[in-house]
Amino acid sequence: MLMGNAMTRRTVLTMSGAAPAVLRQGSPGQKRPNILFLMTDQQRGDCVGAGGNRVIRTPNMDRIAKEGVLFSQAYSSTPTCTPARTALLTGLSPWHHGMLGMTAMAERYPLEKPRALRDAGYYTMTVGKQHFHPMRNGHGYQRMILDEHCPCGNGPQALAAAEKRGPVERSDYESWFWSQAPNLDPHATGLWWNDYPSRPFALPERLHATTWTGDTAVNFLNGWEGPQPFFLKVSFIRPHSPYDPPERFMKMYEDAALPEARAGKWAEKYEPPSSDRTDIWHGKLNPRVIRRSRQGYYGCISQVDMQIGRILEALEKRGRLDETLILFTSDHGDMTGDHNLWRKSYAYEASARIPMLMRWPTGLTGARRGVEMAQPVELRDVLATFLDAAGAEPSQPIDGRSLLSLVRNSGAGWREFIDLEHDVCYSPSNHWNALTDGRWKYIFHAQNGEEQLFRLAGDPHELNDLAGDAGHAGELRRWRQRLMAHFEERGEPFLVNGRLGLRPKAMMNGPNFPRKAG
Repeated sequence: MLMGNAMTRRTVLTMSGAAPAVLRQGSPGQKRPNILFLMTDQQRGDCVGAGGNRVIRTPNMDRIAKEGVLFSQAYSSTPTCTPARTALLTGLSPWHHGMLGMTAMAERYPLEKPRALRDAGYYTMTVGKQHFHPMRNGHGYQRMILDEHCPCGNGPQALAAAEKRGPVERSDYESWFWSQAPNLDPHATGLWWNDYPSRPFALPERLHATTWTGDTAVNFLNGWEGPQPFFLKVSFIRPHSPYDPPERFMKMYEDAALPEARAGKWAEKYEPPSSDRTDIWHGKLNPRVIRRSRQGYYGCISQVDMQIGRILEALEKRGRLDETLILFTSDHGDMTGDHNLWRKSYAYEASARIPMLMRWPTGLTGARRGVEMAQPVELRDVLATFLDAAGAEPSQPIDGRSLLSLVRNSGAGWREFIDLEHDVCYSPSNHWNALTDGRWKYIFHAQNGEEQLFRLAGDPHELNDLAGDAGHAGELRRWRQRLMAHFEERGEPFLVNGRLGLRPKAMMNGPNFPRKAG
């Protein structure tokens, strides 16, 4: 069973170039909205006030939900940076865009979001993190102002080694930083990209990457006078570690009742730390250490939220807020110690479930505002949503569906469940496929065939694995059969003799991954 329109391997591999989106004929006098795409990196789905978190302070994210919709069961199908962002770029499921794990994105896809919107008459601009390969490969953006993690690796030793080999490619944020503070180090806080410790940003707040991203977006909105609508993507690099918010955002949560890390009995195997370093992928740490990590993580989110408020204010001052479709999401979540796990790449809610909020201009849909919708949505749905708003059809089949249509139809006819997967990451044991409808979740571990079943409706933190419970054998079988049907287009090694196949070896790119031109 496919989670959307089918796209065969032959279709992907034989398409040359990227065809323009096909414009629909709108009603006379209909004005296409601007599109503002706000996203964070590594924000858990439960870390938005509008979603029920009573501790986190996100008034501006909450405003988007209050004046639009909160999708409570939003997921990242392949919850690490590059495959998640490929779903955003292409509107495709993991099997159809070809990235099954964390690896470099293709240099070109048959249909790409910024190119399709540019061809539909939008001015395409992006600020912040993209994770494209190579870094300056724009995929159709007419202007890119970038903030990327250091491409040389994680930690000062990796940076020093890279600099010895030759010049290191710099992002626009780093270039700006040194224009402002040529004698300072943007990494002065001493934390790196996957570290769990947290401490306040060591430099003035104006030099923080989150502040720079907000400033750059506001400057664009204040100066925009183009004749066509704009598509502006603002992609904050936080709350991805380092957890280094400015001091005032750390203090915001100093005495807050932050949720403690939760772990099911099934997660005891992850208690021993995976290494003695600070970038572990599993390990049960001291509760004080976990709380400190979460304090910095929450502070990073509130700092981003403040910048989102400035961006909304800039739209309001120019009279463009009600002319703009706004969608907010993240590429994946962050375990932050839940189930003794850290970072991302897991099927569990803290890693795979993400915030997704949308606010629409008056007239784009007559749907009621301030609602919560529990249908399963995914990052592949973002491109379809934007093309819908632009009055354009995708020039190639995509798997995503318009969130505007979901809102217009009050959920009628939407998909029953969504597929999730990740190839080997950190260890051969972390290799899985999953399905969820937001009420149940089924996970198949490809290395050894272990299954997990969670009833999310009554166990949202996935503490109780029901796969071995005889009373849920029928539910387990139902979800296993659904995954088998989902694998029918793949064949071996996913299905072997009509059963789910073990896959001890990694396969980061599937057969639909675009071949390099030439």
